[in-house]
Amino acid sequence: MTKQLSTGFSPEIAATKPVAGSRAAAGLRFAGIALAGSAVVALSAHVALPLSFTPVPMTLQPLAVLVLGLLLAPELAAATLVLYLAEGAVGLPVFAPSLPSTLGLAHLLGPTGGYLMAYPAAAALASWLYRQTGRGLRRGFALGLLSAGTALALVFACGAAWLAVWTHASIQTVLMQAVLPFLPGAGLNIAAAAAVALGVNRLRRAR
Repeated sequence: MTKQLSTGFSPEIAATKPVAGSRAAAGLRFAGIALAGSAVVALSAHVALPLSFTPVPMTLQPLAVLVLGLLLAPELAAATLVLYLAEGAVGLPVFAPSLPSTLGLAHLLGPTGGYLMAYPAAAALASWLYRQTGRGLRRGFALGLLSAGTALALVFACGAAWLAVWTHASIQTVLMQAVLPFLPGAGLNIAAAAAVALGVNRLRRAR
């Protein structure tokens, strides 16, 4: 009988592979999930609404990042978003359209770079909070709201700080361009991500 090999991954990742799988199979599954997740974020980036008063467009990226954070283990969530940024850095058209159109590092280091570079940490933070806090509490809708909300606050903080450095604008101007216009959508994204996570958890328990 072949001895089962340890995956070295968290229980959430290990649960996605066959019990008798090897390290190689687990690694391939890890890579496949990360690739699929990065594709989801890329597609969400192109559902974009440019705003005339700010260089930051309104997109579905934050929703995708939060959903991945709540559904995946921390290391897989972070790896997925790192892969997404790497795809954009080498010039693949995975970032939100911008005016003037920029690709690769020029876009990553542009006015929206703070948001983008915060995504891996935000996804990992949402995942960690959802799982660590969920050890003592049921992973319900309220916990999803708390985890997603904290992660999105990190994205806003990094995005605003980067834009302030990039534009040398006042704090008031940066808040008007990088935070305040997006708060209504942020609330919807947080609620939607928490609802998706709750639905997926219910399906898992029903199996």
